[in-house]
Amino acid sequence: MMLSAKSKPYIDASVPVLREHGLAITAAFYQNMFEAHPELKNLFNMGNQANGSQQQSLAAAVFAYAANIENTAALAPVIERIVHKHVSVGIKAEHYPIVGKHLLGAIKQILGNAATADLLDAWAEAYGLLADALMVAEAKLYQQNNQQPDEWLKVKVLEKIHHTNDMVSFILQADNGSELPKFKAGQYISVAVQLAESNLRQIRQYSLSDASDKHTYRITVKRENADEYKPKGNVSNWLHTYVKVGGILEVSHPCGNFTPNLLEKRPIGLISAGVGITPMLSILNALALTNQNRPVLFAHAARSQNHIAHFAEILNTKTLLTYAELAFFLNEVDDTRSHQIKGRMNLGKCVPATYQDAVFYICGPQVFMDEQRDVLLALGIKASDIHREVFGPESLNHII
Repeated sequence: MMLSAKSKPYIDASVPVLREHGLAITAAFYQNMFEAHPELKNLFNMGNQANGSQQQSLAAAVFAYAANIENTAALAPVIERIVHKHVSVGIKAEHYPIVGKHLLGAIKQILGNAATADLLDAWAEAYGLLADALMVAEAKLYQQNNQQPDEWLKVKVLEKIHHTNDMVSFILQADNGSELPKFKAGQYISVAVQLAESNLRQIRQYSLSDASDKHTYRITVKRENADEYKPKGNVSNWLHTYVKVGGILEVSHPCGNFTPNLLEKRPIGLISAGVGITPMLSILNALALTNQNRPVLFAHAARSQNHIAHFAEILNTKTLLTYAELAFFLNEVDDTRSHQIKGRMNLGKCVPATYQDAVFYICGPQVFMDEQRDVLLALGIKASDIHREVFGPESLNHII
């Protein structure tokens, strides 16, 4: 993305302005866009809108874009992740002019007279470059997936398996008996549900939690309960409460770029906490099928063993891998079992010295992922060998 010489000084000058006013701009953007196009609420996570996290995330993204507009290496992984997310929810080319109009309108609304015609023209150019790049990449991914934008697969629930008090797996097959699209270990599908209480169609992403060697998909869903920090998860609660065996769901084609090269020989670390274990299960099971001699470190943080979904499956899969190491960091430890370490995750205790050239994949709460990335960097792991999966609003501290 090459910005014109005329526009670049205005974008550069916007960086401190966005740091100060970015949240106000994005809050105004969402409010104005939803008032003009209420149908777009069906494409956005309205829970994240309600608690303000989506506005904060977009503010950070706009700021990061301005600060790195010609730093392709920094922006490329973020843009690739956005492309997969957009395809998974059915974003179309026709949505981009709407977003652009209301983003520029919000900049003018919040900055007032400081939003000169030249500044707005510069941001129109910058947004146009980003929108064009996203539309081209999304069209390519739709083509690779052999799907149309906003095309959904109807699947039937074959099994509903309770693992813990708040974790349930759903085994899904195509409702028409056809073969479901293949997926790469680490990818996710979007699930779309109609919520009666809000009269909204809401979409959420769930990692596929098994290897792609079957004619089914498996997702493992944590019921997100309300607490002082966040509202309840409307979709996760709906799935836990209302979806029964034999029920029909609408899901997207598999998406996501959290996909290791399974056939590599160098060690791989799978680091997770909470429901972040789900893509790691897919990767671990896929390695057991394709590359059993690869060194694998599977490290997971949870409250107790009873809070780990698929615990027995993980132990069984380890027996199929020649050089697998497990480490469960738990608040409550059952001393009769191995692989358990009491307390918060400390990768310094479990990353072998032979993993200096390893590639690491991290999934869990944002704070957890930021902490583990910092630890890995301190251990000498290259930043380019550390990958994170992000479902909610993303922290972009590593590029801003």
